[in-house]
Amino acid sequence: MAESYRFGKHPPKLDYRTLRLKSYLTAALKPAPTEDDVLQRVYQKLGVPADPTKLFPIDGNDRVGDCTIAGMAHAITAYSGLVGRERIATTKAVLKLYRHLTGGADTGLNELDVLNYWRHHRAFGDEILAYASVDPKNHAHVKQAIHLFGGVYLGFQVQENAVEDFNARKVWTPGRLSHDGHAVYAVGYDAGGVTVLTWGNTQKGTWGWWDECVDEAYAIVPPQARQPDFAPGFDLKQLEADLKDVAD
Repeated sequence: MAESYRFGKHPPKLDYRTLRLKSYLTAALKPAPTEDDVLQRVYQKLGVPADPTKLFPIDGNDRVGDCTIAGMAHAITAYSGLVGRERIATTKAVLKLYRHLTGGADTGLNELDVLNYWRHHRAFGDEILAYASVDPKNHAHVKQAIHLFGGVYLGFQVQENAVEDFNARKVWTPGRLSHDGHAVYAVGYDAGGVTVLTWGNTQKGTWGWWDECVDEAYAIVPPQARQPDFAPGFDLKQLEADLKDVAD
């Protein structure tokens, strides 16, 4: 295991055109289960051992601040796995896209810029239909997004001892905030908190940590969402119509 890790998420960028998840959750949508573990569903669909280190590598985030791109790669692996497709981006591909978007320097990136790029370009051979922001303070919507789409792409302000707790396999809890930002992909939740993918492994955080540190969150809408049984109760037609109205 690497001994040091990198951050690289810029502060949130606001854009009035960003679609909001709550606008597309219909009355037909069943409440999210009280707990969910997306990875277990992925492992079962793919017929692979329950080992996150194999499906979700660190992707260079121990050397450069490419967490926003690593999180993108992890999202693709998660939602593809839910429909039985194994898709794991290479570290070389992750670093290449990161350098392309930064112009070559190790500067980190803004999540909204990454998402807008992804909406217009194929990333690691994969495309998305759209993305929608999730209010981090609305835990019910966070749970719905994880359950429906296989995860939430999020950013948070890093608390002190985040790396030390990760290395010690301790749950993240609220703490004094540093000046760093980090991007991860949430793939599970229960009454105690959430589970995210970062630095080549899983990491648990309490809901208290979530409320204190998370400053942006997004549901990724993949092409698979067009399948009738992929996200029942989610108004994809209205989202696509709204997307045309705000498209740049």
